[in-house]
This record gives sequence, structure tokens and C-alpha cells, in this order.
Amino acid sequence: MSKEILSLEPKAVWANFYSLTQVPRPSKHEDKIQAFMVKFGKDLGLETIKDEAGNVIIKKPATKGMEDRMGVIMQGHLDMVPQKNSDTDHDFEKDPIETFVDGEWLTANGTTLGADNGMGVAAAMTVLQSTDIAHGPIEALFTSDEETGMFGAFGLKAGVLDGDILLNMDSEDEGELYVGCAGGIDANITFKNKTTDTPKDTVAFKLSMKGLKGGHSGMEIILGRGNSNKLLFRFLKHAAKNFGLRLASVDGGSLRNAIPRESFAVVVVPKENVDACAASLKEFEATFKAELSEVEPDLVFGAEPCNLPKKVMKGKLQNRLIDAIYACPNGVIRMSNAMPGMVETSINLARVYSDENGILIQALLRSSVNSAKDDLAEMVTSVFTLAGAKVVLEGQYPGWKPNMDSPILKTMQGVYNKMYGKIPKVMAIHAGLECGLLGSNYPHWDMISFGPTIRFPHSPDEKVKIDTVTKFWDFTVETLKNIPVKK
Repeated sequence: MSKEILSLEPKAVWANFYSLTQVPRPSKHEDKIQAFMVKFGKDLGLETIKDEAGNVIIKKPATKGMEDRMGVIMQGHLDMVPQKNSDTDHDFEKDPIETFVDGEWLTANGTTLGADNGMGVAAAMTVLQSTDIAHGPIEALFTSDEETGMFGAFGLKAGVLDGDILLNMDSEDEGELYVGCAGGIDANITFKNKTTDTPKDTVAFKLSMKGLKGGHSGMEIILGRGNSNKLLFRFLKHAAKNFGLRLASVDGGSLRNAIPRESFAVVVVPKENVDACAASLKEFEATFKAELSEVEPDLVFGAEPCNLPKKVMKGKLQNRLIDAIYACPNGVIRMSNAMPGMVETSINLARVYSDENGILIQALLRSSVNSAKDDLAEMVTSVFTLAGAKVVLEGQYPGWKPNMDSPILKTMQGVYNKMYGKIPKVMAIHAGLECGLLGSNYPHWDMISFGPTIRFPHSPDEKVKIDTVTKFWDFTVETLKNIPVKK
């Protein structure tokens, strides 16, 4: 299974990617991968630094005859999103990723693959190892904790790096060059959980919304996929109003930047309303399937009997929570006028979770227009404040404004055209890239982002197209050969 990738071309890149799959590296648990990268750099005899934010920097001198070229920072992030199917037994903090070749693609067995951003990291590692690639001064910047808030990029200090050009290798469509991205902000929302004794003569059920595709909340938000939290609460509102359903607990979604695929709730229903509520649930399942048939063919909404909980949420709290989740905007809010076909502003209602201590809701708001991002944040704040929740907006990061006169853009367009006979598309991306943050401390950097073709990142369906890795690698090598002379 996993070792199939060692026979793929280019072998050196795939070998490095394989080594990354063997080291656990979920966000917030990156000690092992950071130690691995530090050892990797030192074993090559290269200057290697691990900074206070957990970023690993490896510096490689220019090859002979290339000493006069502008310095290049090759940048990727070390962490990966830990998502798995509910029937997959995998511990992201201990287990390697099990990969396999599926036709033209490499994917993983029931988990995220980590091609985001392992392919970019593997390419930079291969350049650092190389003895036959012409390049100017290279600094490989491997940032930490990108997926949960870009904390490595936030923590990178000015003056540590000497280069002039940033090659961010975290984009996911081969043949496209990215020159801008959206900014983002996290909305962390909390209710105090107030409970009361479970009413008598009730029956308990565990509701399960499953089978959704999920995915990257920046890249896939445009696809109109179902949000398991929104769908679940749509039924909860109906059932609470019509059948006296009471909510004991909820556990929906997982990560702020992953569209929620699964949501669960423990509820109780008066005995006399059980049959009617069950029939209504089946009707809602049919409705959801009909509405989302093109994008969510595997949607399953069901209920199983469970032990009666001792407590349920107090009625007023339950109503405020359900109404707020129901009213909260989700998905694409506005498309871009500046770049047709691109999402300008969106929100992912990512997480809804309750325990005896409280109720947590997390949402990630994105926009390439700062004022629109702020407006959406106020909208969400208003909805939940009216419901009696506490709203904290944090983790804000800037967008990256396109520079259509970028010298590295012109260079890479020319190189790609010479190699493949066409000009690559110039794009901006609705997902968050670290370029905006990194550029705030290094405003002189000329920045661009590119990568191989990756589909369904942040979900267990994540896969990378094998032949695009070859093109991505060859393009990287030729770009390094053609970096301009430093003025």
C-alpha cells in the first residue's frame, strides 16, 4: 500500500513525501515533525534553525555560478489537518498515513492524505538535498501550525530571513499561479450550559447526520456542499416546535477550516410523539437528499435509541441556541466582482459542541475585502449576542493583495510558457495563504504561490494527481534556474 509511492516519478520528491507520511504531524502536535526537519537539515550539513514559534528554517548556499541571483525562500507548512471517516481506526498523533495509488491519483485509506502541504514541503526538501540543480541562495521556511490559525507565520520575526522572493508551494491547481488570497477571522462563541432534569415519559435517541463530503472551507465552500451542523439544527428546530424534542447534548464538526461532515445530538422525545418524530426525521432526510443530490449523494440522517440522559438543556437556552444556529449565515456570502468566478466572502459554521461546562460554537469567516470581513463578523456577533452568547473574534490574518506587476510572476509565466507552450492562469484564492502574514514582516518580498493539483483537502477524500507532481517539480527546478540577478 504505502510504499507504492516510492516507485512514482520524480522518485526523490515522492521519497520525501513518503517520509512525511511516516511522521505524525497533526496541527498542535508537531514536535515530531519539527524534530524530523531539524535533523534533516543538520544531516545535510546546512544551517538549521528552529524558532520560538516552531518554524524550521534551513539555509542552503547558491550553487557555483549562481551566487549573484536573488535569494529565494521556499515555503510550506509542516502540519496537516487530521480528518478521518468515523469507521477508520487511526490515531493521528501516533500512526503513519496509509497511502495508495488510485488510478491517476494518490490518496489515503480513510484519512486525510497530508498532500496539503506535504507536497510543497517534499519539493523544498528535495531542492535542499540536490547536488545537480542550479539555484541561487535558498532558504527553506517550514512554518508550524498553519491549519489552526497560521501561528507559525504570526510568530516569524523580521530579519531572520535574507531572501527577496517567496515561493509559497501551498496552492492546489497545477498550471495556475496565485498572486492573492483572502484574509480570515475566527468567531469563538460560548453559551453557559444550563440544564434541568430530563422530563418523565420520554425516550432518548442519538441523532446522526453523516455521509457528507466536507472539505476545505476556503477551496470547497463554492461547491455548495452540505454543512452537517446547519442540517441537524434545521431538524432540531422543527422537532422542538412540533414534537416537544429536548436537546441533551450536541457534537458537530471538528476543525474551524473544515466544512463539517458529521454531527450528532442526544435528544429526548415524549413517548406519545416518538412515531411522529421518527416519521418527520425520515421526511427531512428525503428533503436533504433531494436538495443536495448533486453534491451529497451519500448523505445519511438517522436516529438510534440510547440511554436516557439525566439532564437536558433548559428550554429557553435550547430555543436560543437552536434559533441562533439556524439564523447564522453559512457558505458563500458574496462572489468577487474583481475576479469573476472567485468567492469574495464566506463563512463556515464549523463546530457546535456541548458538555456540562458550556456550549462552544466556532466559525471561520473569510474575505478578500477587509470591510466585508468586518461586516460579516458584526453580523455573526449580532446573531449570537441577541441569543445571549459571548462572542470573541480573534486570530485575524490579512489578505494578500495581488501585484500584477510582480517580477517573479513575469519570470514564472515565461518559464512555464517555454516548458509547456502556454501561459499559466493568474489567480487569487479564497483560502488563506500565509503570504499576507509573512509579507507584513518582509514587505519587500516578491511573492507567488503554486503547487500540484490536490482535490478535497481537509477531508478523508483528499488526493493528489500524480502526473501534476512531475510538472510541479520540473517547473520548480526551471524557475530556480531562471531567478533574476540581484540588482
